[in-house]
Amino acid sequence: MARVVFENVVKFYGSMKVIHDLDLTVDEGEFLVLVGPSGCGKSTTLRMLAGLESVSGGRIFIGDRDVTNAEPRERDIAMVFQSYALYPHMSVRENVAFGLRNRGVDAAKIASKISDAAEMLQITPLLDRRPRDLSGGQRQRVALGRAIVRDAGVFLMDEPLSNLDAQLRVNMRTEIIELHQRLRSTTVYVTHDQTEAMTMGTRVAVIRDGRLIQVDAAQKLYTNPRNVFVATFIGSPSMNILTGVVDEDGNFRGAGLVVPLGPLKAAVTPGQKIKLGIRPEHLQIGTGQGQVRVGTVELMGDEAILAMHTQDGGTIRAKVYGKPVVKSGETVAVSAEPRHLHLFDIATDESLERADFIIQEEA
Repeated sequence: MARVVFENVVKFYGSMKVIHDLDLTVDEGEFLVLVGPSGCGKSTTLRMLAGLESVSGGRIFIGDRDVTNAEPRERDIAMVFQSYALYPHMSVRENVAFGLRNRGVDAAKIASKISDAAEMLQITPLLDRRPRDLSGGQRQRVALGRAIVRDAGVFLMDEPLSNLDAQLRVNMRTEIIELHQRLRSTTVYVTHDQTEAMTMGTRVAVIRDGRLIQVDAAQKLYTNPRNVFVATFIGSPSMNILTGVVDEDGNFRGAGLVVPLGPLKAAVTPGQKIKLGIRPEHLQIGTGQGQVRVGTVELMGDEAILAMHTQDGGTIRAKVYGKPVVKSGETVAVSAEPRHLHLFDIATDESLERADFIIQEEA
């Protein structure tokens, strides 16, 4: 295991700055997930750590070593790619052994490592097959096996599940988590799938436009997002964001709704324009001041997603459990408890909730 540190790292492609002053530490044994929309810079960050992309500024450390300008083979890393990157003319055994043979590892030791990794990943019966004879999930296990036998200080995974179907992704997600729990290896994992990020990471780093927006435990990102982007990116369906003003009684008024802020009113002043965030599962149907019209009702087994239209022409969504009691076209009242509300600055989109208030409420 090794600690990873990005110290004020910058990346340019020509005159375009794609990574902005990245400061990030990955602790020994941690499973850190880099998540963000396509093109945000998360894969570029991983490739700079791997040595596959040069660094335009700043430094990268693995353990106590400055590896900013080191060759990939000198960095003590093992990487799992989105495309599996298996050699089609080699057997599974030869693919897993390839890196070890290149490093001159003793044949008996290679055989032992392959046997251990194959048993761990349940690919022992596949060792003499070619990649073309394997399913997507089996190929991904082989790619993981090739990384495991390296005994590297850091494992890097670049969207390794994106080519798999939905059910197989769920299964492989569990297998990778269990693998990390057994190996306790420092792992940096890239994905655009926020469900993967929330369920897999010890911590999650949210990146947008080459900037690190927030890094925290998954649940903390969900409950205490630092701005509107994190609030709406993490969680499905996305958090509802309404624009309005705080009245003299400490209520939010906007989109035809009146929402009491409760203790949160201490973070704002009467007359202040703000953005109010409410997660779909925290919207209560049938109570509150102001009404919305139910648009669509999406039934999803034991829950339903209601899309509802506000008086200003916007749309908010509610997640309800069990069979919904409302139908499309009906007009209903909605409300939310103050402890589930999020307040954001109208100009900067940054959270307005004070840390001392959050601690007090959680206590």
